[in-house]
Amino acid sequence: MALDNPNLKDVLTEVASGALQLPDFQRQWKWDDERIRALIATVTLKYPLGVVMSLHTGGTSQFKPRTLKGAESAEGRTPDLLLLDGQQRMTSLFQALHHDAPVETVDSRGNDLKCWYYVDIAKAVGAPADRDDAIVSVPEDRKLKRDFARRVVLDLSTVEQECDAGYFPLHFVFDTHRVGEWQQEFVKNRPENWPLWGEFQAQVLHNMLSFDVPMIKLASTTTTDAVCAVFERVNSGGVPLNVFELLTATYAGNQEHVKEHGDYYRLPDEWKQIKTVLTSAYPVFGRPEDGPEDGLSSSDFLQAVSLVRTWEAKKAGAGTSVSCKRRDLLTLPLADFRRLAPRVAAAFAWVGGFLERQSIVRTGDLPYRTQLVPLAAVRALIGAETDTPVADERITQWYWCGVLGEMYGGSLETRFTRDVEQLIGWVGDDGEPAPDTVSEAAFLDDRLDTLTTRNSAAYKGIYALLIKQGAVDWYFTDSPLAPAQLVEHAVDVRLIFPKAWVARNEPTRAQYATSIVNKTPMSLRASKSMSGPPSAYLKTLSLESGMRPEWFEDVVATHLVDVDTLKEGDFIRFYENRAKQLRDLVRAAMGKRTVFRDESKW
Repeated sequence: MALDNPNLKDVLTEVASGALQLPDFQRQWKWDDERIRALIATVTLKYPLGVVMSLHTGGTSQFKPRTLKGAESAEGRTPDLLLLDGQQRMTSLFQALHHDAPVETVDSRGNDLKCWYYVDIAKAVGAPADRDDAIVSVPEDRKLKRDFARRVVLDLSTVEQECDAGYFPLHFVFDTHRVGEWQQEFVKNRPENWPLWGEFQAQVLHNMLSFDVPMIKLASTTTTDAVCAVFERVNSGGVPLNVFELLTATYAGNQEHVKEHGDYYRLPDEWKQIKTVLTSAYPVFGRPEDGPEDGLSSSDFLQAVSLVRTWEAKKAGAGTSVSCKRRDLLTLPLADFRRLAPRVAAAFAWVGGFLERQSIVRTGDLPYRTQLVPLAAVRALIGAETDTPVADERITQWYWCGVLGEMYGGSLETRFTRDVEQLIGWVGDDGEPAPDTVSEAAFLDDRLDTLTTRNSAAYKGIYALLIKQGAVDWYFTDSPLAPAQLVEHAVDVRLIFPKAWVARNEPTRAQYATSIVNKTPMSLRASKSMSGPPSAYLKTLSLESGMRPEWFEDVVATHLVDVDTLKEGDFIRFYENRAKQLRDLVRAAMGKRTVFRDESKW
């Protein structure tokens, strides 16, 4: 690492030539007009600009480079330096002081503008405190208007008018020839301007021409991980980069791929195609119309790829651990990604089928998206071994222990690793002990009381288990709820005893009205008939079903509900009975007893 102080003119020349570019992971950024004027004023006063940071490429960029805005004519050149920090400042200065075109910026309200920047010579030679006022911007046509654009208050559309007004155009300030020509016009027939021009040269132009940019230059040997870490620490934009963006730039800069295929590798296109296939078959992974990051994310996919890659490396003796930490993803070779991506995509498709068998088919009903990562990795590693009866039973138990034990709500990278290794050994029926996710999972009996919203994985899990165990809708009574019907009939969690009814009739139990114990999966159509106390709406629903009353009561019971407690309006007995049945449902899914707590509250 070295600290240099190149001249601003030289830095902007490097921007124009493409010698200084951005790594492609840098987001486009546009400063507003006010900040650009303040920045120019800083340069004219030769005040400190702040350190910028760059990276030597060594002639071969590890990231796909991209020119700064306005320097697109230099596209295709391999840069000498990549700008890691200072994009906004350098782009603004390049466009305002070097580029012979209007600056693309925004006003204080965020509306797009195209401006030219000038300095009012008379104001600029005054006190430094007035320098901000001396820097002005005018619209693309160089006419400043007022009164809703009806009155022109400043017209700088010709050189003669610029000189008459005493406004120097800043976009060619570093072009000595053009500055000289403008000076001649400024003093021609205006001999009184000579002293003013002399002061302007001394107080403004000299400062700009001698302005240095403090620049830290990182060596070309700096690792990708270190570059990204440095960038995120110095990035003043305040928006952290994700691994996918960083890998996109790294893969696009892979020259071996360019030589072999004639073009750079487009990771976003590959991910979009994978995601489209997955979401088309299994909506639980997201909605295609909401983009490739809705639902299952690119980071989830990359983590699964990394788990597979590091597991294989460990088995081959080429690695020491299974891992999917950030540094593992940032060093994931393009060749390995291209080799493993099809397998992992197929594994996620299998996961989609597995979730469907658990009656989880919509993104909003998915308890943990993250739990799918190790599951997909396991499928990618052992393939059809997951389809044996023993393997299916154990994977299902592992899944529900993770959901109902709420095991995937904290730090995940270590759990990912353990679950992949332990689940493979357990599924293979090699006498290996159950994974930690199974052995450590616990469901406290009174957890049911606090499961009130979809923020909880266990809440969604019990909802899915009710459907899986055979709940029949109270309006569409022909057959148990099936995955395809959840969307078709707008099935959602509905209250059994109305909240207002519980508050009025059992005020000391009002807090339990929103518990999952008092909720069940039901179609929108059925919920429209569920008004008033259960004793009333059950009669309505029974008539609408066209069934004999005792048959309809059997339908109600498929939701693990004691029908008599509904007919009698006995909320306390209903709650106690259903809580017991839900605990039994949870125990069966987890394959272990839940932890007993105190029921004396009733």
